[in-house]
Amino acid sequence: MIKLDEEAFICDLAETYQIYDYRQLPPSRVAVFAFGLRDDSRIKMKASKQSVSMKNLLLAGILDELRTLVWFQTKDGQKGNNRPKMLLELLAGSEKQRQSDVIVFDSSEEFSEARKNQLVGGD
Repeated sequence: MIKLDEEAFICDLAETYQIYDYRQLPPSRVAVFAFGLRDDSRIKMKASKQSVSMKNLLLAGILDELRTLVWFQTKDGQKGNNRPKMLLELLAGSEKQRQSDVIVFDSSEEFSEARKNQLVGGD
């Protein structure tokens, strides 16, 4: 954990246990404290490559379902129009979404042509 992000680890120890200098403690004691950190602590989130806690994902899912139920009661919902965007998809799939927004050009001419098309209103 220390090699992964020492500053996040120090913040978590200070927040949870009020330990401001873990180096003064025996390594076995620091390991016990590290194991006892919450699953949504900075260092554990980073270690598991999560950007959003499980609690927030569940809350987003509940919100999405509630918004969908309300939308079903509207005229748009009965026609299937203007479905609300799902917050859970935005939170859970944020990296996929970011990667799909990337456009790569092989030359400056190709970029200039695409820019020109966007400014004129084309694709």
